Amino acid sequence: MARPNLIVCAGQELFDSFFPAPQSRRLSKSFRWKLDASRDLSSLKKKLARVDALITTWDSPKFPEELVEMAPQLRIIAHCGGEVKSRFAAPLFEKLTITNAADPMAKAAAEMGAAFLLYSARNIDFYRDALRKKSNRIYEELHLHGNREALAGREVAMIGFGRIGRALIDLMRGFDLQWLVYDPYAPKAAAKDYPVRFVDLSTLLNQAHLLVLTAALTEETRGLLDQKRLARLPDGAVVVNIARGGIIDLDALTREVKKKRLRCAIDVTDPLEPLPVDHPIRTMPGAIVTPHIAASNLRVREQIADVVIDDVESFFTSGKVNNRVTTAMLERMT
Repeated sequence: MARPNLIVCAGQELFDSFFPAPQSRRLSKSFRWKLDASRDLSSLKKKLARVDALITTWDSPKFPEELVEMAPQLRIIAHCGGEVKSRFAAPLFEKLTITNAADPMAKAAAEMGAAFLLYSARNIDFYRDALRKKSNRIYEELHLHGNREALAGREVAMIGFGRIGRALIDLMRGFDLQWLVYDPYAPKAAAKDYPVRFVDLSTLLNQAHLLVLTAALTEETRGLLDQKRLARLPDGAVVVNIARGGIIDLDALTREVKKKRLRCAIDVTDPLEPLPVDHPIRTMPGAIVTPHIAASNLRVREQIADVVIDDVESFFTSGKVNNRVTTAMLERMT
């Protein structure tokens, strides 16, 4: 049986970061594949006529419903990442098999959330700044008064109880945390397996001294934490965002941090990414900002590539995949 024709939609450097030698050899063993760096569909159009499969990345073009006419042999698209909703027209999810590779990214995002929670709960930036001063006063203050900063045994609030949220709770089980969760779509039976208590958003905000966002960006969650809801958080609360920047009103968050009423640790600021070099939150005391690094680790990318190759190989040998995204799933996805 002839090997299926496959196009990987990525430039050489991005491709190499996902598909080093072992993954490239897997591709060559199972497929006749080509690399295409086109970010515009018109540049890719001529190559689609005889393609059986596509592997897409975050540098790929967006694909309209007409893709099935441009690529009459195309049967499967496997995306290197989790976010597919905005990349492919909704009817394509019925007409083709479209998969994603969210699990490796969820674990990486959960690890980032754990780092942020620990760093913020122990207020490490405050003490680092204290030691940058030409003074040892902080030693005397701690000697006399101690501090209340800790994470173990505390209650942590969470908005979203999907893949990332569950991975974060699993990762931090040794800290004996209790989780206060808002997610109207989460099965309440999950409380049997996770140390969570489901509450409404108002109750959560009033009690959220440590708040971590793990929800997808949907029409319901876009701008969820606006000025009014941020004002509901207790004084001194920390907002951790490892989900999507669009869930928070960044200007409102910046004002709260500038007033020193809230602190934050955020890995995402989309749609304002890259974050402008003169944005005040980049250097503001009380704000930890990282450049969307949670899932950029090369090991994570290689794991994503393995998931993608597994699905495409399985599709052409058995007709089955493990990570298909269906139309029904789209409403709750970013």
